[in-house]
Amino acid sequence: MNDFPLPGLFLILFLLILLSAFFSGSETALLTLNRYRLRHQADQGNRGARRARKLLDRPDRLIGLILLGNNFVNIMASSLATVIAIRLGGEAAIGIAAGLLTLVILIFAEVTPKTYATLHPERLAFPAAYVYGPLLKLLYPVVWLVNLFTNNLLRLIGIAPEDGGQGTALSREELRTVVSEAGAMIPERSRSMLLGILDLERATVEDIMIPRNEVDGIDIQDSEEEIIQAIRNTNYTRLPLYDGSIDNVIGVFHARNALHAILEKGLGKEHLRAIARQPYFVPEGTQLYQQLLNFQHTKQRVGLVVDEYGDFLGLITLADLLEEIVGEFTTDPSDSISEIQPAEDGSLLIDCGIGLRELNRVLRWELPTDGPKTLNGLILEYLETIPEPGTSLKLSGHPMEIIQTADNGVKTVRIIPRPTRRPRR
Repeated sequence: MNDFPLPGLFLILFLLILLSAFFSGSETALLTLNRYRLRHQADQGNRGARRARKLLDRPDRLIGLILLGNNFVNIMASSLATVIAIRLGGEAAIGIAAGLLTLVILIFAEVTPKTYATLHPERLAFPAAYVYGPLLKLLYPVVWLVNLFTNNLLRLIGIAPEDGGQGTALSREELRTVVSEAGAMIPERSRSMLLGILDLERATVEDIMIPRNEVDGIDIQDSEEEIIQAIRNTNYTRLPLYDGSIDNVIGVFHARNALHAILEKGLGKEHLRAIARQPYFVPEGTQLYQQLLNFQHTKQRVGLVVDEYGDFLGLITLADLLEEIVGEFTTDPSDSISEIQPAEDGSLLIDCGIGLRELNRVLRWELPTDGPKTLNGLILEYLETIPEPGTSLKLSGHPMEIIQTADNGVKTVRIIPRPTRRPRR
């Protein structure tokens, strides 16, 4: 090397630094690729994506190849810098050359290419995949020998390198994060629906059911006039039919069938029993996702929620369940549910029998839902007593005033809406 021209040595050193930058940047680019986007691009016929995906199937071989090349060129660059330093300034210049080379490699062969690769991984990873494929075949014996030692060391600590990317499957919470942060790639409405589907597994039928004290039903013991009046006043098309007590449900009938019955034969007890369908019972604790599948399988639209003793707890409908996915069918909170009514001063009067999930969805709050299921229950749990009207409190940062109470709980509260950030469902 003593007879080799200095400009040639500097040129070789420059090329070695470029190779080091290529190895460093391509390593970061390949390992930071979005595996799901990569799979999609490969399925769409992108050759670079296909090659990159094939390399990432065995990351131990890929990393072995890259580090083998990177360390080789860095050591060569260090040796060459030493030769140049001796020829320019003798042994005293070796330390200066080592420091300068460290700074140059750090800036131009490490930080800069890796930062670029992190910001734009596909621009570097796909072209690099064309290089690493043939290079891996050429250097396979050396790479295999390196991997032989490293893989055995990994197996000693319980890691199987052959698994490759098998552990990259997204959990439900990770998938929620991906959907939430999709931004403009997924319209907001579609994003909310996707999150609603994911939330079905986190809630049970008790979270959205109509509690038994609010269920509209028809007592078969009532007179025909009372039954007709009850059908006329109800807001529902399907009503439970019970005998004496709501705990004794004997069927569910459609209001349209009741209308036909009135026109044809009147509403006698036997005729009511004949037009009613067998009740469909749902155990408490059933996940909403599972219940959606059950509704689909049984061709039912209304389910009666019962506890472990068979006692009637409430009623769940297919429409209520679908609203958990698509949201309310109207956009004005005061119109979407009857439990929220606007007052003249701009505040909202809320019936405390409303479910917390429904309240969170309509007002975009984040009240806890892992305990009580209604606003009344949450207030009583917080105060640990039945408060007097006029009592003020703050739940999860939301001030409210108790307007009406009864012996068994809180009936109505007043809240003043304030702008809040849209919660992550």
